[in-house]
Amino acid sequence: MRSILTFLLLCLSTVGLSQELNSNVVVNALLTGNENLQIFKTLENQLTEFVSKTKWTKKNVEPQERIDCNIVINVTEYSGENFKASIQIQSSRPVYGSTYSTPTYNINDKDFNFKYLEFQNLIYNENQFESNLVSVLSFHVYMILGMDAESFSENGGTPYFVQAQKIANYSQQEKFKGWKLEDGLQSRFALIDNILSPTYKEFRTVMYKYHRLGLDAMSEDIKAGKSQIAEALGYFKKMNSRRPNSYLARVFFDAKADEIESIFSGGPSVDISNMVDVLNKVAPTYSSKWRSIKF
Repeated sequence: MRSILTFLLLCLSTVGLSQELNSNVVVNALLTGNENLQIFKTLENQLTEFVSKTKWTKKNVEPQERIDCNIVINVTEYSGENFKASIQIQSSRPVYGSTYSTPTYNINDKDFNFKYLEFQNLIYNENQFESNLVSVLSFHVYMILGMDAESFSENGGTPYFVQAQKIANYSQQEKFKGWKLEDGLQSRFALIDNILSPTYKEFRTVMYKYHRLGLDAMSEDIKAGKSQIAEALGYFKKMNSRRPNSYLARVFFDAKADEIESIFSGGPSVDISNMVDVLNKVAPTYSSKWRSIKF
């Protein structure tokens, strides 16, 4: 009896420590006209378990260290085992000394076609392609892990980005879109290629300085934290001069535009003249938000 209890406790401990993510997965099939089919609920449940219970890293993660993320799969067409969909992924991490969580990853991946049979096994293999469903989910999980790590230590996300690139590389051999160079400037291929390219190195500097030196410092000194954030955003100037209108800049500001507007729309005041100029050049689609910045 004691050995059985010990085994069960070990199993429960392993499951608890293996969960790097607090994930909320939603499968929305409204556009198919058959949203009440059981297969969509089964898919939702299986993906929730897949994301939450897969051991993505070698780290032992405590419950309070898990990353919050929301995954919404919008199925637009469904026929047999063939699904046409898009996937929206958002993740966040807590800000030191506050109850606020800051977004770190916000992506709408529109090239998400996959095959799925109800109750099929969803197993992640780090070295080979299993299915496009598994590859796309796994790729974005490693992007979530990488972006989170970047926000705590400079270039801390490298091992997770390297794994995301490995997934992209072996998935290129299949017929699904989003994995190849010819799939466009806003594909999964482009995203991970840009992240790891020296051409866009300032992006990773911004991720660290904005979060760790800026947001996390605001609980002790709001003005100093805001100054660090303004300085961090200035790094985009060099990246933009090298590659104007980059996908990575869009990824960053899609996640951060509302937050930046909020931070700099109240006191205490800091020098933001250079920052606003950079924002208007790098992210002109959010110019209405930049105009509301006063401090």
